[in-house]
Amino acid sequence: MKNKNILSSIALALCLLAVSACGIYSFSGTSIQPDVKTITIGYFEYKALTVNPSLSQQMTEAMKDKFRKMTRLEQVEEEGDMEIEGSITGYSISAQAVTADEVAAQNRLTVTVNISFTNRKYPDDDFEKSFSAYADYDSTNSLDAVEGQLCQEIIDKLCEDIFNATVANW
Repeated sequence: MKNKNILSSIALALCLLAVSACGIYSFSGTSIQPDVKTITIGYFEYKALTVNPSLSQQMTEAMKDKFRKMTRLEQVEEEGDMEIEGSITGYSISAQAVTADEVAAQNRLTVTVNISFTNRKYPDDDFEKSFSAYADYDSTNSLDAVEGQLCQEIIDKLCEDIFNATVANW
């Protein structure tokens, strides 16, 4: 019985070593080639018609944090092996659940971001794509009262989607 446990432990250790030795897969879900070492994440310019003065900075910092926490890539100011540039192109509120009195019971805040991803080592991975995320809130609340929390939820969703599209190949 003891020998079986030892053999199982050794087999598991060898499998983990083999998976991590290939350098492409990591336990964070990324599939970054071993020769890709740096990333540049540009400032997310705000181009939406409705103004939210802090959203650009929040989005930029959230993306940098995501890559810092989830990858081994060194962040550089320019000319990284990978580069993400983006702009916030949409910031809108719409009614979602309308009551019998034709009054909105819920509203939805939607943020749209246009991303340009460049992989200097593997140009076939390059893309330009639009990402959107939203959060709903009760219409009895003013947008001012819930905007900070909603924006954080939306930014988290957008960062996850962008991260998956760029380095997780989803």
